[in-house]
Amino acid sequence: QVQLVESGGGLVQTGGSLRLSCVASGGTFSRATVAWFRQAPGKEREFVGGSSWNTGYTYYADSAQGRFTITRDNPKNTVYLQMSSLKPENTAVYYCAADGTASIATQSNLYNYWGQGTQVTVSS
Repeated sequence: QVQLVESGGGLVQTGGSLRLSCVASGGTFSRATVAWFRQAPGKEREFVGGSSWNTGYTYYADSAQGRFTITRDNPKNTVYLQMSSLKPENTAVYYCAADGTASIATQSNLYNYWGQGTQVTVSS
């Protein structure tokens, strides 16, 4: 059974940066599409960005484009979400999700494996 564990969240000021990590155990990321989602209080879980295993292609939501970057370290079974120029509206619990398909889905229900989430709080 694949387990995902996120880390790296915390409190940061507006304009600051954070790097989130997602480590997989019980499986491998080398043949998985991995995505990041976030959920703010009272809001639905939303897609942030994803990385396809077979092409290395990455795709980002408009809100993340240009400020967030997803990278992989397959030998370490780790996927990173580097976030910069953070804004208060980026405050949310951030989740990584994985699936064996090659395409990057933006719908959360298409991912089979989820981490427990890590809290990111951006102060104004």
